Amino acid sequence: MALQSHKIALYATDAQRSWFAQQCGYARFAYNYALSAFKESPRHWKELNKLFNAAKRDIEWTGDMDQRAALFGIKNLGDAISRWRSGQNNFPKYKKRSHHQSYSTDPSSVRIESNRVKLPKSGWVGMFEALRFVGEIIKVTVSRRAHRWFVSITVDTGTPNAPRDTRGLPVIGVDVGINTLATLDNGKKYENRRPLKRYERKLKREQRKLSKKVFLSNNWYKQKRRVERIHYRIACLREDAHHKASTDIVKNARCICVETLKVRNLLKNKRLAKALSDSALGDFLSKLKAKAEVLGIPIIEAPQFFASSKTCSRCGQKKEELSLAERQYHCQVCGFTADRDINAAINLQHLAAGHAESQNACGV
Repeated sequence: MALQSHKIALYATDAQRSWFAQQCGYARFAYNYALSAFKESPRHWKELNKLFNAAKRDIEWTGDMDQRAALFGIKNLGDAISRWRSGQNNFPKYKKRSHHQSYSTDPSSVRIESNRVKLPKSGWVGMFEALRFVGEIIKVTVSRRAHRWFVSITVDTGTPNAPRDTRGLPVIGVDVGINTLATLDNGKKYENRRPLKRYERKLKREQRKLSKKVFLSNNWYKQKRRVERIHYRIACLREDAHHKASTDIVKNARCICVETLKVRNLLKNKRLAKALSDSALGDFLSKLKAKAEVLGIPIIEAPQFFASSKTCSRCGQKKEELSLAERQYHCQVCGFTADRDINAAINLQHLAAGHAESQNACGV
């Protein structure tokens, strides 16, 4: 199976928005009911679903809902319990109304024609763009983000992506940072837009207004939506920069070497935590790795304690100390001088080139 997903914004009417919100609430209701039943007596999610189907007969309003929303809500609980048993995450918690709103529906009942989609019990809904992939629809999820509703469609295209021909393309070292999102060994830099810093004053002003509203009043909800839209704008700007940079990098490389970042450890530095969170370097590296995997481009992660910034890219001499204020790297041994980030990217490129040569020597 070659699964591809496409998340598309919807042109939903007020009635359709209300319907989507009801299905999200129904999925949350089923999830919480099944979680309570599991706490009383642990059992498989299919048995929990049978319990819920028997109990919902006494609840009148559930008859008008999309029953697949409840089914997939309980199935998601089963996945969460499986991950908890394997030690991957903590025990599942009850879902609240204020949390992320989403529900999944029956993919076999979904129809797509050009720039519109037909969802069960909600009819045709316009989409911002047409579905990019062709194949069997495997999963359909409707979700809300700020003031917009999205549909995420997973398609089985039938054939896996063939590795791209990378002959003639260089091996690239990528150094990520706060001042510049990514710096390549050839000197090319990608701007870090820092959207939170740009909208910080506006966000603070709107959050101050929210704090002065009567909690859960109509005006409180209106102001909450304004704050959500600012957060949505910040996230869009950040993701746009990440996607453009990562796409440009993977299209022009045959092998990529990146740093191994422990983001949680970096966030413990109170002076850099805010800027690091605004840059979302972990999310950028995740996008870069995912796109490289699709195109068949190997990603090499440098060892955690590889001193790419402190090491001279010409002679290999390593400095004992290098403060963040020093933006120019100067080697006391060979006299080499270069931009700090470019020097680090060159060291990563050397590491990737050595790894690629060792693979070729083994006949891989």
